[in-house]
Amino acid sequence: MKPIAKLVVIGVGLIGGSAALALREAGAVGHVTGVGRSRGNLDVARQLGIIDDATDAYALALEVANVVLVTTPVAQMPAVFARIAPHLQPGTIVTDGGSTKQDVIAAARMALGTKFAQFVPAHPIAGTEHTGAGAAFPELFRGRKVVLAPEPETDAAATASVAAMWEAMGASVSIMQAARHDSIFAAVSHLPHLLAFALVEELALRPDAPEYFEFAAGGFRDFTRIASSSPEMWRDIAIANREALLTELRGYRNQLERLERLLAASDANGLNALFATARDARNDWLARLS
Repeated sequence: MKPIAKLVVIGVGLIGGSAALALREAGAVGHVTGVGRSRGNLDVARQLGIIDDATDAYALALEVANVVLVTTPVAQMPAVFARIAPHLQPGTIVTDGGSTKQDVIAAARMALGTKFAQFVPAHPIAGTEHTGAGAAFPELFRGRKVVLAPEPETDAAATASVAAMWEAMGASVSIMQAARHDSIFAAVSHLPHLLAFALVEELALRPDAPEYFEFAAGGFRDFTRIASSSPEMWRDIAIANREALLTELRGYRNQLERLERLLAASDANGLNALFATARDARNDWLARLS
């Protein structure tokens, strides 16, 4: 890819910070400007070499910018796009790292107006339960997938440039319609987070919760790891993708009711068949990953 002379990262946390570090490591970026709500986090980002400078002035940040990467929580993106719009120059590409796409696209379309073609919706399928600039590391996207969800108006050259940017970080890029993206990730990402949060909260509210947590071990730790994620971020994702997520919750509730019936009937064969199907599907998925 042609190196990015100036990258602006709005929201220098795990995703935005890791992207900047990965592009630096690949020799694919020159100057990185950080924009964010927390001066302390931006100071950390500068100390770690993630960004070269920081500002809260969008006009200054977007001067001669080649790419603007928005990696704030999705609920903040409408306001960010509105602040970007007056200062967005022709040829500057705007892209994002949001976990939902239909709401982000609608917000960008409304705020950017005639400049909407410069926006390339994206979702890097990578992350940890940690947040902030201090959590960033350059290997985050290696071997991971990134979904691009360009609209009919999206500039094809801009889409190609964003794809090349993620590929320079070691990711593989797929193209997907926004509605399909939101449906899939409601099932494989958003629902698991809700389930982990719900289980931990249910145990934490029990009067004898300390005893339960004292004896919780590896299975509980593995299942609930993502409950250590940012409540703000996952609140925003859940609300933004609520229709698809409600559909998945209903489907999961049906599965729990099926499991309850099998258990109440001491149906060993039925339980075994359910567990075996799940084990085989997961093992096949892990084999494809490797």
